[in-house]
Amino acid sequence: MQPCPLCHSEQPGIFVEDKNRRYFRCQHCALIFADPEAQLSPEQEKAVYDQHQNNPDDMGYRQFLGRLATPLVERLSQGSLTGLDFGSGPGPTLSIMLEEMGYNMTIYDPYFAPDHSVLTHQYDFVTCTEAIEHFNQPAKEWGLLLSMIKPGGWLGLMTKLATDAEAFTRWHYKNDPTHVSFFSRDTFRFLAQRDGLEVEFVGNDVILLRKTQ
Repeated sequence: MQPCPLCHSEQPGIFVEDKNRRYFRCQHCALIFADPEAQLSPEQEKAVYDQHQNNPDDMGYRQFLGRLATPLVERLSQGSLTGLDFGSGPGPTLSIMLEEMGYNMTIYDPYFAPDHSVLTHQYDFVTCTEAIEHFNQPAKEWGLLLSMIKPGGWLGLMTKLATDAEAFTRWHYKNDPTHVSFFSRDTFRFLAQRDGLEVEFVGNDVILLRKTQ
């Protein structure tokens, strides 16, 4: 069995198995991850994303993203701040919402906005909504997110949080074949302690982390 793809611990064990995939859980950082052998190819993955109907004119979608945007903006300092929406998808919307609030936004998506030059800068805040569960190499991608945040800056995440094995077996969220990394409150607390972050949980699926150093 390979090490945990997030913390590289040698302790993952089988957590749940269903008709489609096996899932492992790290005993160190609590990340749950799908069997790498069941991961889709990039072409298969993009075909799924192409079906997403994200539209900045969709008021319901804006309301959904507002669950992250509102508490994040409440915590940002005043002034001309820069932000990056990481994993913006085929219909960037959160970046437009934040631009309307006066922030200078940049977007990145490996399939739909693949300008790698934006990943070499630092920002006052980074958002990542419904994307972290798609991370095939969460250690690498998590490190990238943190590297782009200025000291004192914020990382705003939206993802469904995993709980216990019984709930996981019934969880619709795991049935999306592009969902491969499942985080829990314990995982984010582990990352916050390890990486010098303050963490806040807002509702059931919004996580705000502040880079303290």
